[in-house]
Amino acid sequence: MDFLVEEGENLEKHVSEIQRCWWTGTDEIYCQYHDEEWGRPSHDDRHLFEMLCLEGAQAGLSWITILKKRVQYQKLYKGFHPIEVANMTDEELENILLDPGIIRNRLKVYGFRKNAKAFLGVVEEFGSFEKYLWHFVDYQVIINNFSSAHEVPVKTEISDRMAKDLKKRGFTFVGSTICYAYMQAVGLVNDHTTDCYKHHQRLTT
Repeated sequence: MDFLVEEGENLEKHVSEIQRCWWTGTDEIYCQYHDEEWGRPSHDDRHLFEMLCLEGAQAGLSWITILKKRVQYQKLYKGFHPIEVANMTDEELENILLDPGIIRNRLKVYGFRKNAKAFLGVVEEFGSFEKYLWHFVDYQVIINNFSSAHEVPVKTEISDRMAKDLKKRGFTFVGSTICYAYMQAVGLVNDHTTDCYKHHQRLTT
């Protein structure tokens, strides 16, 4: 699954009067991400790695900040191919720290490489990261029926377990809140609220 942020007139079709989850507002990039990616079950290891890194990069920031920098992250981190990221040199990472197009936090910049190495360890053990990740939800999407933002949790018992296990395996920036946001993003849970047009689509796709 690949996602590249569109620009200019190509985004206009993504913003309309249809009812979406409350957090999108009318921001075109947010609406595109919501409509085309967020909550869609992902089984692609490259995409799962990318989203895990980006969710970690979000720590302490807003998600829209990361979305607007996503294309640059993809360029700098070799399309988020785990093997390539795991083999990045300190010199490459130091150069990334000079790039104003990403969040220039040393722990986060170096954390992507650390996560890539841990990711490959999971792949070696389980055959794919997808198999490892989806076992947390018994290989089935958890469909929630939240009607408002106030009902949506920031973490759950499952995200607690996931965070604990990921940390044990050497991952970084994987606290329970980040893990739950990750679960939402890659479709382990369907947290489109019931008034969102995507909620009912997710029930049947």
